[in-house]
Amino acid sequence: MVDSAAVVVAAGQSVRMGGGPKKQFRLLGGLPVISRTLTVFEGIGRIQEVVLVVPPGEEDYCRQEIIEPGGYRKVGAVVPGGRHRQDSVWAGLQHLSSPPEVVVVHDGVRPLVRPGYIDAAIETAVVWGAAVVAVPAKDTVKTVDPAGLITQTLPREGVYLAQTPQAFRFELLLEAHRRARQEGFYGTDDAVLVERMGVPVKLVQGGDENIKITTPEDFAVARAIIGEGVPLRVGVGYDVHRLVPGRPLVLGGVEIPFEEGLEGHSDADVLCHAVMDALLGAAGAGDIGRHFPPAEEAYRGISSLVLLSRVRQEVALRGFAVVNVDAVIVAQRPRLAAFLDKMTLNVSRVIEIPQSLVNVKATTTEGLGFAGREEGIAAYAVVLLRLV
Repeated sequence: MVDSAAVVVAAGQSVRMGGGPKKQFRLLGGLPVISRTLTVFEGIGRIQEVVLVVPPGEEDYCRQEIIEPGGYRKVGAVVPGGRHRQDSVWAGLQHLSSPPEVVVVHDGVRPLVRPGYIDAAIETAVVWGAAVVAVPAKDTVKTVDPAGLITQTLPREGVYLAQTPQAFRFELLLEAHRRARQEGFYGTDDAVLVERMGVPVKLVQGGDENIKITTPEDFAVARAIIGEGVPLRVGVGYDVHRLVPGRPLVLGGVEIPFEEGLEGHSDADVLCHAVMDALLGAAGAGDIGRHFPPAEEAYRGISSLVLLSRVRQEVALRGFAVVNVDAVIVAQRPRLAAFLDKMTLNVSRVIEIPQSLVNVKATTTEGLGFAGREEGIAAYAVVLLRLV
């Protein structure tokens, strides 16, 4: 059996994924993406060792939350990556415990790679020295100039899209990286470093399911491939405050002319508070009292739009995006119709979704109850979150 090792590169910062956890740590079918990738390599008999390259500062997290719970015995080292992918691969190569005959480089965010692709790449690298898994281009490929004008249409029959794994004789890849570093050359994959040395690279047939997760759309495709529906979470929020003299009346971040305002430690914005509670409830993150205790001086008089922004960040950190918000304010007076559009705009801007996905209504109680007696104002909110 060929002595083989793998460098799994998962050091990206997930810039194109938007807010929330980094893509390599997001859940796909109940498991972090990187866990799914490591599971495939753990089961490849000819892979004796794996070096995992992660974002700087995430090493301990990966050891404690990914490697140990997953029982990945082949992972010999978890090391910080560099500024560029090429730097990260170089770092991984330096931390292999001993030089293997063949080294496999794989993107940590290609969790649906088939074991057969890895085996085929290793076998091909033994014969040819270098191998790249790739798929033929299905669409017509065109080159364009800086102005966006087409300069050439390439013959589709000869165009392939490179994937990973990519496998190389270890000393060959090491030398290719050394030369690139000395010459200040950065390529988009490891194969190009070998190609520029004049060494032929053999293509290995890949598959369309071996996608690289880069954007939220890629996550949707990966979920569809594994048969996972898009998880949705619903949250309900409610808040009420007493009307008192000498306080401004603030609803949805809008100060409304009225002889009384709502009593509270913050600005007592019941609309924002109801939306916040709904968001936290849907994300399984408690309630606003837990996050912003009313006894803390830091929150005295604070704008509830500021608190709503912090709640949105908490929701994003838990891996959720807001789909839509529906809310209703219950007040006998004042009449609120003229202010609802501004409230809607404020809420949509803070939670960073289109205004069309936020709906704010107002109603009276026909003189019934505490709201009807003008003792206070209440608000209800319902939100829908989706896992990203």
